[in-house]
Amino acid sequence: MRQDLVAGLLGALLVLPQGIAFATLAGLPPQYGLYTAIVPCIVAALFGSSRHVVSGPTNANSLALFAMLSPLAAPFTPSYIELALVVTVLVGVMQALIGGLRLGTLANFISPAALLGFTSGAAVLIAVHALKDLLGFGAEAGSSAPAVLQHVVTHLGQAQPAALLVGGVTLAAALAVRHLRRGWPYLLVGLAAGTLCAALLAGRDGAAAVRTLGALPSALPAFHVPEVDWQAVPELVGLAFALTIVALGQSISIAKAVAARSGQRIDANREFIGQGLSNIVGGFFSCYVSCGSLNRSVPNLEAGARTPLAAVFSALWLLGLVALSAGALARIPFAAIAGLLLLVAWTLFDLPRWRRLARLNRTEFGIAAATLAATVAIRLEIAILLGTILSLVSYLYRTSRPAMRTMGFDTMAPERPFVVVDDTPQALPECPQVKLLRMEGSVYFGAVQHVADRLHELRAAPDAPRHLLVMAKSMNFIDLAGDELWQAELMARRAQGGDLYFHRPRPQVMQMWQRTGFLELLGRDHVFPDKRTAIATVFGKLDPRICAACRARVFWECKDAPYTPAPSDAAVPPKDGSSGDPAPAGLDRPQGA
Repeated sequence: MRQDLVAGLLGALLVLPQGIAFATLAGLPPQYGLYTAIVPCIVAALFGSSRHVVSGPTNANSLALFAMLSPLAAPFTPSYIELALVVTVLVGVMQALIGGLRLGTLANFISPAALLGFTSGAAVLIAVHALKDLLGFGAEAGSSAPAVLQHVVTHLGQAQPAALLVGGVTLAAALAVRHLRRGWPYLLVGLAAGTLCAALLAGRDGAAAVRTLGALPSALPAFHVPEVDWQAVPELVGLAFALTIVALGQSISIAKAVAARSGQRIDANREFIGQGLSNIVGGFFSCYVSCGSLNRSVPNLEAGARTPLAAVFSALWLLGLVALSAGALARIPFAAIAGLLLLVAWTLFDLPRWRRLARLNRTEFGIAAATLAATVAIRLEIAILLGTILSLVSYLYRTSRPAMRTMGFDTMAPERPFVVVDDTPQALPECPQVKLLRMEGSVYFGAVQHVADRLHELRAAPDAPRHLLVMAKSMNFIDLAGDELWQAELMARRAQGGDLYFHRPRPQVMQMWQRTGFLELLGRDHVFPDKRTAIATVFGKLDPRICAACRARVFWECKDAPYTPAPSDAAVPPKDGSSGDPAPAGLDRPQGA
């Protein structure tokens, strides 16, 4: 409880400037940002699944709401405010429906690489937006990341040394406490140190004073039923759907990012229901669209929060702070908050994981890098969608080329296992009449062409084995296209005088073959539960004339088959130095095997 109280206090202090700034970005009066940091925060914490995600106003939601509603009404006007509240309720209804219909599993398609790129991109955005306050520029630096960077570069000479000093003191104090006193609320200590530094500078030289929060509006939300022309509702539904995608994309990505750091399991459907209820209730208490906030959730986790009560305490602290300590809170400098956000951004970037990903998997590294670039350059929900699409494309490419390995033996021992011939230098010769092939992967529409080409290569050569025994234990799944592929292979093998057999296919594959009729076409006696039965049955269908001249003799059944040396074999000296015909490979197997 104590840790949740401390984490909640930090969250309340962090959201004070953010709520005011984000409400302004959304075209709403400043107090609406504070309202959105209270009511939705409590509801989402109580009904969501994450222990650490803190909901409230965000930069992306604010900008998206402004972009969608400004063509319909003038920002900051009563009609604009009513539209924002109605849209918020509609967004909440859609979010709750998505969770109630169990569609939250769609969030499982956000890959870890895309999530890493998203969180790292968000860290870059947090750091970039913190720069304008760290250098003392304020709102004139712009609201987008490119505008802020351009302003910082072109006006670097006009940076305020006092603001930079306050941000530096905040950052140094927080780092020192985190390193020397583990378990202490280092972010809160850093904020106090920065505020004290700003007060000392202001008392020593008024010209050196840094920009502070200033007077705060009332944070007590009042119940209000939104009023809107019903004829505008159909158009607002479309806007609400777009905002739903924005909010849910952020919320689930942030919840999964925080869960990856805390080790908690996230129920996406419950998270969507929690977010939906928070917006439905919030829309009736003068709140605009809210979702999980990354730059509040990560500090909440770092501050030691243990339960969702930390978010509830954050909202209650905000109410109390604004009501009782408005004068003291007004002196918190923006530069101190910027210093804390820089520390949060650095922690969030997770450079060691980037190095590990670059070393182990270049494809995943490229997906993460592309998602990072998209997060910085375009809207957050588009970046998440791009990363997810890239991950799915990468997965489809990998699964479209399943491995097909030639199997054999490297010993004549009684319990000999199959081995991959290409990976085993001491492998015994292959049987010239039976190809042993292991399928590794699903045979679905995307993989059919690759598998068909490989099967054609195996039977196209003049001396290719006519019989094919497929080790199907690793063939996880087939669809209709895969079923048609095996039918075509069966027809081709039988047209050449051979046949097709399967060893240990999975139950779901057998069920598919039974539904399509392929199992009857193939014959149930062509499917085997173990390799001994498979080889013994297939051996009985081989051409005895070829067996008679075969020197491979890798099957135990070959011992009893007649052996007639070819004329060329007679001229070959015996391997053991004795007179007589050279012994075929399979005739020296242990007795009784």
